[in-house]
Amino acid sequence: MTTSLTSDLRDRAFRWIADDPDDDSRVELQNILARAMGGEAGAADELADRMAGPLEFGTAGLRGPVRAGPNGMNVAVVTRTTAGVAAWLVAQGHPGGVVVVGRDARHGSEAFAKAAAEVLTAAGFVVKVLPGPLPTPVLAFAVLELGAVAGIQITASHNPPADNGYKLYDASGGQIVPPSDGQIERAIEAALPAISVPREPGAEVLGDELRDAYLAKVALLPRGPEREVRVAATALHGVGADTLRAAFDRAGFGDLHLVAEQATPDPDFPTVAFPNPEEPGATDLLLALASEVDAELAIALDPDADRCALGVRERDGSWRMLRGDETGVLLGWHILSTVDKTVGTDPLVATTIVSSSMLGEIAKEFGARYAETLTGFKWLVRAGEGLVFAYEEALGLCVNPGFVRDKDGISAAVFAAGLAASLRAAGRGPLDVLDELAVKHGVHVTDQVSLRVTDLSVRERLMAGLRGAPPASLGGGDVTMEDLLPDADVLRLTGEGLRVVIRPSGTEPKLKAYLQVKEPVSGDLANARAAADARLAAVRADIESRLT
Repeated sequence: MTTSLTSDLRDRAFRWIADDPDDDSRVELQNILARAMGGEAGAADELADRMAGPLEFGTAGLRGPVRAGPNGMNVAVVTRTTAGVAAWLVAQGHPGGVVVVGRDARHGSEAFAKAAAEVLTAAGFVVKVLPGPLPTPVLAFAVLELGAVAGIQITASHNPPADNGYKLYDASGGQIVPPSDGQIERAIEAALPAISVPREPGAEVLGDELRDAYLAKVALLPRGPEREVRVAATALHGVGADTLRAAFDRAGFGDLHLVAEQATPDPDFPTVAFPNPEEPGATDLLLALASEVDAELAIALDPDADRCALGVRERDGSWRMLRGDETGVLLGWHILSTVDKTVGTDPLVATTIVSSSMLGEIAKEFGARYAETLTGFKWLVRAGEGLVFAYEEALGLCVNPGFVRDKDGISAAVFAAGLAASLRAAGRGPLDVLDELAVKHGVHVTDQVSLRVTDLSVRERLMAGLRGAPPASLGGGDVTMEDLLPDADVLRLTGEGLRVVIRPSGTEPKLKAYLQVKEPVSGDLANARAAADARLAAVRADIESRLT
């Protein structure tokens, strides 16, 4: 791509620089503009990209690279965004209410949290700031605990190191849903230039009492008295290590081993290419430690500790990470098998349309209600009354909807440790439970085809192509297509024992296809698994050929 420095692009850059309250960002964009004006190759392209914003404010808030300009995460963007949020809160009837602000340890997080807190304070809200970088679930807990009208967490979760983000919770304690995102985006568009947005210090910095209250509730999550289990864990250079260790101590699990190289927050994430437990290689150090210390369970948090991945030892002694669906049905089974001891009758469990359908079979076995929602915890926590458990295949788990209305990796880790301890005491392990569930409900195998793009129009072209000419068969089996528009940009292909869901990612530049094959077990479990795997491989090959 070669962009010429038009007078319009130059003038928009000058205006943004003049309206940017942050010295470093102004200098950064001035340098790029000067290089473009001097004719340096590629400088005009970079300037055009940075000025191509603003970042879209969706139901996941904002996410983007930390850099100057409207198409990046910086103090000016956060300032105008928060001004829009403040105006929206007033329009919703919440002037002067409590707003909680938290952050992770990524590049820019401290400055962005400070800017958000000062804008809200100047707008007349009672602002309470979490004491330093803490897991996102602590912020979600704080919204409910403090009766706040909103919560803001500065985080990019498991995105690459260059990114940061802005996540918004409403008074329900859940992430915002439409039409709130559109209302907020319009309020941001109407906001003053960043340099003219009032900012005032004076927000209250909370002490440790709020995290202590969260930990006290987390400690009550294990469903049995057993606590003897050895766990290896990693925070992947994020903010979860200290809170995870404190949670394990409170709950009575004393045999926790953290990956030392990844235990301290580091925004550069030096030991992983992508700080996401789903990515190949991200959990190599964790599994090596699990083998070294002879652990019985491995746990990986993502950088803001809202996601949790579990690793188990195979029967041959090797270690592997469970898929998100395996973890989801395992913990869902544990909750439903013990639910009468802790909650009232008529429990509800929920997952998304792209996750394994096995949870529904388990719910039926226990006489529980089951719901499927669109992807994202903003929908899952609104699945209905009586919700006791929700999960999504992308390692999102909520074992504690009573006090965190979002995914919570810390709570899921403590709950999983309790399950592992109970199974250990009975001479069993997680794989035994998964085998039993497969025999009872059929082998459900899942996979994902993920196409990363640099040009988002590629996703639109591929989705349009599938809508115009949907496949009649996949993996040798007939399928029919259902288009979920206008509710969601999602295509669902179904056949006998087969389901494929295709959608653009809401947080990353990817097009994703979620595959599931179900094979009944009429004889040997190994044979059923082999048949399911073979069919899944055929489906995957067909999907990959369409997403090119």
